[in-house]
Amino acid sequence: MSADAPVALSTAASQLTPPKAPRRGPLVALLAALLAVGSLAAAPAPVSAAGIKVAIVVGPAGSLTSSYIRDARSYAGLARSYGATVVEVYSPNATWSRVRSAIQGANLLIYLGHGNGFPNPYNTTLTPLKVDGFGLNPSADSGNTRTAYYGESYVRTAVKLAPDAVVILNHLCYSAGSSEPGRPDPTLTVARQRVDNFAAGFLRAGAQTVFAETLGSASYIVRGLFTTDRTMLEIFWSAPNRTETYKASFASVRTPGMSAVMDPRSPGSYYRSAVGNLSMTASTWRP
Repeated sequence: MSADAPVALSTAASQLTPPKAPRRGPLVALLAALLAVGSLAAAPAPVSAAGIKVAIVVGPAGSLTSSYIRDARSYAGLARSYGATVVEVYSPNATWSRVRSAIQGANLLIYLGHGNGFPNPYNTTLTPLKVDGFGLNPSADSGNTRTAYYGESYVRTAVKLAPDAVVILNHLCYSAGSSEPGRPDPTLTVARQRVDNFAAGFLRAGAQTVFAETLGSASYIVRGLFTTDRTMLEIFWSAPNRTETYKASFASVRTPGMSAVMDPRSPGSYYRSAVGNLSMTASTWRP
């Protein structure tokens, strides 16, 4: 099978829709703006991001594709505002060959789209060719509903990220442990396996930490990487949508030496996780 051959096709368009941000009154907006100005004063000089490459990929996700692209462009604008070089590959032209080329050497990789993880209701054994990787367009201009899955074996054998790279998986089912909409909630044991498996290929490709943010915005991670000296764990717990009530942590089985943390909204609702070297600081991530 050639590297560009899709290993599985799907016409399913169901994914999780991020909640809308609440309206803010003029006073709240003014205070937010003042706080933003204050935070910029403590941010690293723009030159510190000059050598940073950010790669952003949006795969086909049916009716949600356009909203995912809007999110992606927001992340791209944020990264460029810090001086980073940003490469963007969006559906309907996010083929494996284009994505593979675009993400080589990335310091930060952000992927939005369908998630196909394991354990799942369709496979009894882990199939590295089609799970825990990307859901992409089977060919250029193929629309936003047909999905070709390129699993962790594609990622770990064909991708080389920059040293100390970070990966953000945004809006993907399975990536933080959750099930697909309409499927029963997983047990904690199953959710842990999903989190560990989804991160494994990216960690083998050179990433130091893999964040999964299924429902919310990943902007807080981007800001934390560029403007703070926090550890990856501290960035994870800086999320505006954190709960901490049902938090869990464990040592990675798939990637020995790495750690994982999960922040369920409630028992069975697994929508946030991070796996990797969680003690690495943002200043270490910045080359």
